[in-house]
Amino acid sequence: MSRINRLALLFAPALATALAFAAAPSRTAGEEARRPNIILVMADDVGYGDFACNGNPMIKTPNVDAFAKQSVRFTSFHVSPTCAPTRCALMTGAHEFRSGVTHTIFERERMSLRSVTIAQVLKSAGYATGIFGKWHLGDEAEYQPDRRGFDETFVHGAGGIGQTYPGSCGDAPGNTYFSPTILHNGVFEKTDGYCTDVFFAQAIRWMDAVRETGAPFFAYVPLNVAHTPLQCPEAYAKRHEGEAPEDLARFFGMIENLDDNFGALLDKVRDWGLESNTLIVFMTDNGGTIGTRVFNAGMRGAKVTQYEGGTRVPSFWRWPAGFEGGADVAALAAHIDMFPTFAEIAGAEPTEAVRKQVEGRSLLPLLRDPAAPWADRVLVTHVGRWPSGKVEEFKYVKCSIRDARFALVDDRELYDLQADPGQKRNVLDEHPEEAAKLRAAYEKWWREILPRLENEDVVGPKVNPYKALYWKQFGGGPDPDMKRLMDPETTTFPGGRRPTSS
Repeated sequence: MSRINRLALLFAPALATALAFAAAPSRTAGEEARRPNIILVMADDVGYGDFACNGNPMIKTPNVDAFAKQSVRFTSFHVSPTCAPTRCALMTGAHEFRSGVTHTIFERERMSLRSVTIAQVLKSAGYATGIFGKWHLGDEAEYQPDRRGFDETFVHGAGGIGQTYPGSCGDAPGNTYFSPTILHNGVFEKTDGYCTDVFFAQAIRWMDAVRETGAPFFAYVPLNVAHTPLQCPEAYAKRHEGEAPEDLARFFGMIENLDDNFGALLDKVRDWGLESNTLIVFMTDNGGTIGTRVFNAGMRGAKVTQYEGGTRVPSFWRWPAGFEGGADVAALAAHIDMFPTFAEIAGAEPTEAVRKQVEGRSLLPLLRDPAAPWADRVLVTHVGRWPSGKVEEFKYVKCSIRDARFALVDDRELYDLQADPGQKRNVLDEHPEEAAKLRAAYEKWWREILPRLENEDVVGPKVNPYKALYWKQFGGGPDPDMKRLMDPETTTFPGGRRPTSS
């Protein structure tokens, strides 16, 4: 990497923060009182069909179910088909490829340092900001959430607790879902308890402290469950013993533990007297996984696919002081809409540069009136994850572009989603004009994103940064097998090509 590029990476976070902060408005005491707290809880690898309120016949999720009844529910809400991409799009308000995120590992999970996050914008508007759980947008210091707008950070590394991949993507060594070592504001803490319990408890402690100051807060709780490995407290795993295979019983147990924790959080918000003026959003980060064997709401596909089952997720929004709950919204909405929605609700005034970055729309009109006018739009899904050096060959592989009615998949399949929500019948020959319209939009999008794929040829470090920091703090170091696993130079990458340091 050239010296100029290194300097650009060094100063990009500060520049991004300056761009977000430039238009911070002054506020009266009355305006401060009206601005809501914002809590976003996002489950990992949990699908639309993994909740009783959405029709699952086996799982028990009473707290999410009750919350959904009180909420505005988006019934056609879409995210990216895997973890890091969704987190990036949510943070930036734009498709993840525009920030260089095309995978979940191999340095391709790193969110561009040129991108401004919603945390930076909310912080510029006077919000305290905290993250508790899974960041998964870069494990090197300059990519970490404390450099991307979060005051309080309590996170594990990589895309899952205990993971090790070549380069920068890796968690603290020896971590499991029980009593994991978590990076808290730059210093590792050895926790005591199940990971979901630990993350919720820390989030609640932080919110309790912030509320005492009178400042509004943004609490982002992106969990690592129910991502594999399927580790959960035995009491939860036994809830479905004899009713389901062991893996499914553990998967549902992880979700039911999450549900109990979510209920405890809701109780705290109520007990603090903050329920009326707190926006709480519950969602998941991609389509279903293990649970699709039981129920997938009639959808085709799952995580890591370009079909509805890979991207449609639950999205429940409750803010009693801001809008009435108990309503469904059928309009086509997405994760990229959360940035502008949160910014508008917070009264933030992003700079022109930030407004140009954001592709999403504010959902506030729909939250206040589910029947509000909502112009049709196109959303692009691309699974990415192509072998190293194969970008162009994968232009039309595992991709979809859709509007409110039609979805063009891999440039070979067209589905009428209104008549065929399960995507069973290809109507490409019957509606060539619709396919042509979507294809043209996709071609334009592809040309725009190609220059933004900045991580494709990046070679990561020989030691995972989280592990290096852990060993610096606690002593020790990698054994030969761990060295081999972390070193990009000794790892064969997808496609058979090894990146070089040249």
